[in-house]
Amino acid sequence: MKLIEVTYKTLLGTKKVIKIPNRKPSQWIIYKDNEPKYYVDLYDLSNESNSMMNSLVLCAKRTMNEVLKMINKKNNVNLSTRNISLSKFSKKTDSKVIELDLEALPEEWLDYSL
Repeated sequence: MKLIEVTYKTLLGTKKVIKIPNRKPSQWIIYKDNEPKYYVDLYDLSNESNSMMNSLVLCAKRTMNEVLKMINKKNNVNLSTRNISLSKFSKKTDSKVIELDLEALPEEWLDYSL
């Protein structure tokens, strides 16, 4: 999958942010132990994992972070979305296209009865 890695210099040091090109609100990169590992598209129902996440997020009217907290607690993992806020004291220094093989979330983690 082609993604964009953007490097920023901030007061706290250099930060790298992975972004989805032309991202839609239904698309997410999920981090496991602070590394990009999984890709979720809530409207791509051809993938069972995405269908289950669609049910857990959209149908149950939960946020992605609420669902990830439940998955973390039930399965003893450390999943998160990357929400890096960049202040006005940051400067974009580099941007490049990278290729990452992100997996779908494991179906065994996505029990409908979360």
